[in-house]
Amino acid sequence: METGLHERDRAGVQDFVLLENYKSEDAFIENLKKRFQENLIYTYIGQVLISVNPYKQLPIYSDGHIKAYKNKHFYEMPPHIFAVTDNAFRSLIEENRGQCVLISGESGSGKTEASKKVLQFIAACSGNQTTVEGVKDKLLKSNPVLEAFGNAKTNRNDNSSRFGKYMDIQFDYKGAPIGGNILNYLLEKSRVVAQMNGERNFHIFYQLLAGADETLLKELRLERALDTYSYLSDGAKGTVASIDDSDNFKQVQQALAVIDFSAEEQREIFGIVASILHLGNISFSEVEGNAKVNSRDLVVTAARLLGVNASELEAALTHRTIDARGDVVTSPLNQELAIYARDALAKAVYDRLFSWLVQRLNISLQAKEGGRGTRNNVMGILDIYGFEIFQKNSFEQFCINFCNEKLQQLFIELTLKSEQDEYRREGIEWIPVEYFDNKVICNLIEEKHKGIISILDEECLRPGEPTDITFLQKLTHKLSEHHHYVCHEKAPTHIQKKVMLRNEFRLVHYAGEVTYSVNGFLDKNNDLLFRDLKETLSKGGNGIVKSCFPEQELRSLKRPDTAITQFRASLNNLMDILMCKEPSYIRCIKPNDLQSPAVFNDELVLHQVKYLGLMENLRVRRAGFAYRRTYELFLERYKALSKNTWPNYKGPGGPKAGVQQLVKDLGWDDEKYRVGETKLFIRWPRTLFDTEDAFQAKKHEIAAIIQAHWKGLVQRRKYLKLRAQVIVLQSYCRRRLAQQAAKQRREAADKIRAFIKGFITRNDAPNGFNEDFIANAKRMWLLRLAKELPKKVLDKSWPHAPGHCEEASAYLHRLHRLHLARIYRLALTPQQKRQFELKVLAEKVFKGKKNNYAASVSTWFQEDRIPKEHIQKVNDFVASTFGSEQLKYQTFCTKFDRHGYKSRDRFILLSNKAVYVLDGKTYKQKHRLPLDKIDFTLTNHNDDLMVIRIPLELKKDKGDLILIIPRIIEFSTYIIDTVGTAQIVSIVDRDSLEHNVVKGKGGVIDIQTGAEPGVVRDKSGHLVVVSDVNANKSF
Repeated sequence: METGLHERDRAGVQDFVLLENYKSEDAFIENLKKRFQENLIYTYIGQVLISVNPYKQLPIYSDGHIKAYKNKHFYEMPPHIFAVTDNAFRSLIEENRGQCVLISGESGSGKTEASKKVLQFIAACSGNQTTVEGVKDKLLKSNPVLEAFGNAKTNRNDNSSRFGKYMDIQFDYKGAPIGGNILNYLLEKSRVVAQMNGERNFHIFYQLLAGADETLLKELRLERALDTYSYLSDGAKGTVASIDDSDNFKQVQQALAVIDFSAEEQREIFGIVASILHLGNISFSEVEGNAKVNSRDLVVTAARLLGVNASELEAALTHRTIDARGDVVTSPLNQELAIYARDALAKAVYDRLFSWLVQRLNISLQAKEGGRGTRNNVMGILDIYGFEIFQKNSFEQFCINFCNEKLQQLFIELTLKSEQDEYRREGIEWIPVEYFDNKVICNLIEEKHKGIISILDEECLRPGEPTDITFLQKLTHKLSEHHHYVCHEKAPTHIQKKVMLRNEFRLVHYAGEVTYSVNGFLDKNNDLLFRDLKETLSKGGNGIVKSCFPEQELRSLKRPDTAITQFRASLNNLMDILMCKEPSYIRCIKPNDLQSPAVFNDELVLHQVKYLGLMENLRVRRAGFAYRRTYELFLERYKALSKNTWPNYKGPGGPKAGVQQLVKDLGWDDEKYRVGETKLFIRWPRTLFDTEDAFQAKKHEIAAIIQAHWKGLVQRRKYLKLRAQVIVLQSYCRRRLAQQAAKQRREAADKIRAFIKGFITRNDAPNGFNEDFIANAKRMWLLRLAKELPKKVLDKSWPHAPGHCEEASAYLHRLHRLHLARIYRLALTPQQKRQFELKVLAEKVFKGKKNNYAASVSTWFQEDRIPKEHIQKVNDFVASTFGSEQLKYQTFCTKFDRHGYKSRDRFILLSNKAVYVLDGKTYKQKHRLPLDKIDFTLTNHNDDLMVIRIPLELKKDKGDLILIIPRIIEFSTYIIDTVGTAQIVSIVDRDSLEHNVVKGKGGVIDIQTGAEPGVVRDKSGHLVVVSDVNANKSF
């Protein structure tokens, strides 16, 4: 902590006991403000931590910070909640002393977040075994559940805890959490039925409506609109930008699953929450003084969710049964009482549901088995409401402030006891400290038969018609002489007229004066729920409801304790628990009411400083000595200020003697300090500040001396290290040079020997000696080959290769041929590519099958072979007849009649669907033959004969067509390309060819060879086709 003293003018002191003007409230607030403005939200008063809510996220809670504070001395690091938690945790584990962390402060001061940080540090510092991880998860996941059901948005805080919580965490002897237990105090159940303007009901109602899926909402008969429900008084304004209710609901569901809540239990919990919303919408009318339910459907829905009979619930809401000494009387309720009964039912159901949740959490958190030493290995975390002073203070504020009075009494007692114990251990004389003992206020409230609680219970139980005013009158009668009680009758005139009403009384608490309105004191203390409603709920089919309203409660004739009596009993139990533990305190302060960062309201902070008793705590802590440290720590830090202790004290007596020598050299007089058994006690902060300032100044001189010696030492070490390295390097270099020279001579001899052997065997197979010669021959051949590569695709020449390269030469020759072919292909135009495709098709079909195929190879195919003088007429026919058909090929031809084989000039046209035959003179269509109905027959001779086979349905008694077509290969190729199959053209290997004539008769065509090709009819009546002897003649 001393590391920050030199910055005290800018960032304040880290411990208020070092504040020089410690009695000044202004100095106290100014120190807090300085630190707050530097984002230093933590400050100590001795071992009490003050935490100012920054209202923003600060990067001071990471794993790195946890590691930095783990297992460190309390004052070794700057003030932090992790330091307090680590100190408590180590005392628990190492010294086996039960611990308790008490977190207090008003709503919005960050108590809930502080408790989360305590749990975060404990979880990070404990073990990582599977069982431990499960317990840690349950401990951490209990927070979202308790916050959902016990926290609400108030005008001061968006996540205000509306109940007090004490959590015990049980550890095994190794420091791993094995279980836990939670106690809850004074849930603000009145919030269930009404909230102040701008505030919300408990979070769970909004989370259920925003986060539940449609199936669950339908089952619970809920709508998402907030203004549908009377108990959500803000209606549509209940949606808050800083709260994501939908996401929080998912976190609650996940947490419930982790804490082992079954799906059935979750369904029943949400059913109870929904039933409360439906109860709030039940309204009543009054007929002749009797209350009647306006909408029975709401009663039915609420009854179904609670698992009770709808008729019984309706009757219990509108009637009351009184058992007067055996006489049972049922009387109807008026509208006002029915509304009271409805609200009382809603509050009771929610209050008992919350208590059941805490009990159920405790079952899940219960340690499975006790290890050795676990009895005292318990750390408690108390997160409880701070002192509350509102414009209107009622029963709840009275209970809360009574709780804070008790805690303040415990705090002062334990603080004084701690101080006295330390002084006694150290052998320092204890000087009695004057302080305000608030026991007188605690007695005023809780003294038996005389205190306010006893008077309130007495008034609630007396026969007749007790009211809040009669209660106030009795208070005034019995307590009017008490110095800490102020009533309207005996108050000064200026207070009577301006501040206090006739239905109010005032208590002078340790934190200030608080005026309470007695309105509602009796009703809230009685906490009355009609027997009819209890009886109805005890029969509930909802398991949770039935356990919350047990039947034995109805059978008991004893009047239930009042709310204040129950609270006092639980509070006294809490005090007993805390007295058995070693406390650590975290006092939370909110800097402003705007929940805004960087705003520090001096007046508001001073108000909290007063009611938290911080000035009183500081005064007690400063009554003797402001600063104390162990001799080892003090000497380690300030030994540089004396020549007798620098750099290390080596005299007799150890650190204690060293510190005595140090303070003697510093010139301290006896009034400034005392020497204890293990610690040095300094009376005034100024003494420490002067010492720290001297140390800060001395550091520069010491640093220069240390730097000089260190630099000399470093350079000396570098020189010696370098010299040794140079000697080693020289020896290695000499050795290396000798080795390299020997290696070079050996390699040279080997190379000469290998060269000679390789030259001799250069033409042999590789043998290890001639490989270099062979490699050189290959290299030279590749260089020569690169210069002599063929340039044209038809050039099949290839340079000669040596014997060792013949295989590679053949492979490279093939690759180069493929390369030239690819280059040639890539250079082709689309028209050329089309010609090659047709040529390849012709080769596949006719090569080796048709003798005049070779004559067709050398010339390009053409789609139009019509003479110029006829082309116009033919084109006119195509334009007028083809329609959607596409012309593929056209040429002139000669047709031979079937009877006398007389020749006729014709034009033959090929479309994508048919073959057209036109008259050679008139250009009229003679035939249209669909391609899918006909086929074509050729001979294998060197002729241009084509017979078109026409099926019977197309012949019309005319028979097959006999045609002589110039360029028969070209025409046939186009036919096959158009149809897509070569099967349409058949090539016969015969010297004669039969064809069909009319009426099933046939004819014969003979194929002959001769010098002059032609077509004639012989004497036998056959058609003779003379093919050209020269089969390779180009067409």
